[in-house]
Amino acid sequence: MSRPSARTQILSRLYKNAGAIAPYTPEAAHWSPPALSPAKRINRFVELMEAVRSEVYRVKGNAWVDALRKLLQTRELATLAYGKKTWCGDLLEKSWAAKPHPTNLIPWTQDIEEFRDELFGISAGITTTMGGIAEAAAMILWPTPEEPRLLSLVPPVHIALVKASEIYTSFPEALKKLDWAKKAPTNSLLISGPSKTADIELILQFGVHGPTDLIVFLIE
Repeated sequence: MSRPSARTQILSRLYKNAGAIAPYTPEAAHWSPPALSPAKRINRFVELMEAVRSEVYRVKGNAWVDALRKLLQTRELATLAYGKKTWCGDLLEKSWAAKPHPTNLIPWTQDIEEFRDELFGISAGITTTMGGIAEAAAMILWPTPEEPRLLSLVPPVHIALVKASEIYTSFPEALKKLDWAKKAPTNSLLISGPSKTADIELILQFGVHGPTDLIVFLIE
């Protein structure tokens, strides 16, 4: 008598156990993430961002411009790429026009293909954000033609501007407040710390797939 094929054996076991039904699991109650107060959201965001090796500087209003100028000079960063038609770009241009700085401002005004080679030689890139997520230690970026995603991914130093009033407790809260159910971005980024990865020996490496440094100016 020939031995049943593997297919026949598998089907036989399935038919034999067809009557075994998993016990009923009641539907879980609706859960909503806890909402932290503004002060706790900010403190939590700073704490967790620094825990993943991000640098966070808390500044008031437009004081981030002077803080940025000082940081660029201290680190001897030769060039800074930015989105020309953005609110931060306007402030940068006015500051550099009023007082020259050793770091050269490089506006993103070209097509990605035209600017790509130049971008890979730039020291740092600065971007605005749509806010931050406290519990995830992440920033929300919505790339646009003025601020494409390469601006935050290619330069070895990424500088991000986050408004304290736009820090949310959780991602679900951010989705609701930003009304993404009606208009979600086609290409959004959640950035949590500098680029990092681990090899097969679980040795953490920074800057393999993106910036080695993430600097955040938290504008209060």
